[in-house]
Amino acid sequence: MKYMILSDLHGSALWCRRAMDAFRYEEADRLILLGDLLYHGPRNDLPGEYDPKQVIGMLNAEKNRILCVRGNCDTEVDQMVLDFPIMANYALLELDGRLLFMTHGHRWNAGSLPPLQTGDVLLHGHTHIQERREADGILVLNPGSAAIPKGGTRHGYMTLENGLFLWKDLSDGQETDRLQLGSNLQ
Repeated sequence: MKYMILSDLHGSALWCRRAMDAFRYEEADRLILLGDLLYHGPRNDLPGEYDPKQVIGMLNAEKNRILCVRGNCDTEVDQMVLDFPIMANYALLELDGRLLFMTHGHRWNAGSLPPLQTGDVLLHGHTHIQERREADGILVLNPGSAAIPKGGTRHGYMTLENGLFLWKDLSDGQETDRLQLGSNLQ
């Protein structure tokens, strides 16, 4: 199974359109959304082509292929217009004997780890910065933001297939980083 992992669209029709194009190009089976889908939030500038209604339509078109967790900017009102569940704070997947804990990142992150075992994976967004590191034996991964990247990172997403995580630039699809589960972080 191939997953595409995306976070922090913040209502950008431009970056949602590019993400849906990448989803088709990647031929991923499922799209994992790590929250903050429609609203830009009070700490962020408006992203390019801010149009939550267009984003709703594009995401709802893939409703049967989306696994989503709630971001700190996602609300009950958002759930009323989206045709897939978004209100869970986290989701779990088993991956080659490891637990993949997916969350937005405002509660669970490298500085506040969920109850996981050594070798498990914490996958989150929220910071808008691409990341991969280890914290207390837990692999912490972040695809960055699709719409409002920070810290000099690119508009990004990740794929996961056969234990291989690839970070990619949403602008041009170029690979920016990779990590095979079970390998050294360097």
